[in-house]
Amino acid sequence: MRESPQGQPTWNATGFKRIRRAFICSLAGYRSAWRGEEAFRQEVVITIVLTPVAALVAKSAIETVLLIGSLLLVLIIELLNTAVEYSVDRVGTEWHDFSKKAKDIASAAVLTALANAALVWCLILLL
Repeated sequence: MRESPQGQPTWNATGFKRIRRAFICSLAGYRSAWRGEEAFRQEVVITIVLTPVAALVAKSAIETVLLIGSLLLVLIIELLNTAVEYSVDRVGTEWHDFSKKAKDIASAAVLTALANAALVWCLILLL
């Protein structure tokens, strides 16, 4: 069993308690990303705006799923990018080539997800 920081609860629950605590941690992650990352806020707003558009323009349920799924993928990758950035910054603030590479690769993942979303939307809307 891991030691938890002073004043923090022990997270060794099982069953429904573990699921509840994991959910609470996930909400804290969303809150942290919302407060600290402008890119995440922008992508959430775009997702909120485009989700009903997807439902209106899609010709089938599969197209709807692809349109909305591509937007959600961007949010997922952005959250992972943010986690990488925080982790790298936690290790040290001094410049290091590996730190730069880790951040650049995570950023490239976000760009790839954005390109994927744009491609999916263009193909479905234009074909």
